[in-house]
Amino acid sequence: MPKKVTSVSSLFNLLKIVFALLFSLNAKADYEDGVNAAFAGDFETAFREFSRAAEAGLDLAQYNLAILYFTGQGVEQDYEQALRWSEAAAEQGHVNAQYNLGSLYLEGQGTRENNALGIDWFKRAALNGHANAAFALAKMYQEGDTVNENLVEAHAWAAKATNNEHAEGNSLKDEIEENLSPMELSQARRLFATWQIESRPSALPNR
Repeated sequence: MPKKVTSVSSLFNLLKIVFALLFSLNAKADYEDGVNAAFAGDFETAFREFSRAAEAGLDLAQYNLAILYFTGQGVEQDYEQALRWSEAAAEQGHVNAQYNLGSLYLEGQGTRENNALGIDWFKRAALNGHANAAFALAKMYQEGDTVNENLVEAHAWAAKATNNEHAEGNSLKDEIEENLSPMELSQARRLFATWQIESRPSALPNR
């Protein structure tokens, strides 16, 4: 009898895996149909297909659906929905969605302006390889825009922007470096080195 229970349980688990796989394949198929429709300029179809795949949990579809809501292509413009789907994709680790979500919070689009959350998402995107997020953070800390001016951190983010292959990252890093003492420069380099050796942060920031 115990063997029979184990066998039934194993079969049930196998069926769950098969159904999950089929569900995933269907979501990807919907997403691909949406991409093809978008390239053809049929944004209404793209919206419909992205919606199906997004509801199924596909981060790529969630990211693209958010863009359609933000731009109003194929659907009425809705910043709250853009925020919702950007967040869904960002929480799954989609780097561009993390950057977009940070921008929405900083601009107060689809939600109340929340600089702390916006910067937090920018940092996560930057540490996950987003060049524009790292460059934006470097400028913020250099100029004291939204955050307290901190040239050490600005230099570290500029170094990260360079590492993420931002075209202007290195020139910004050199510009900031001119205003750093040898001790501050050493601190900035250590901070950047720490980011390089640490594991990537979880997708969801502390709230």
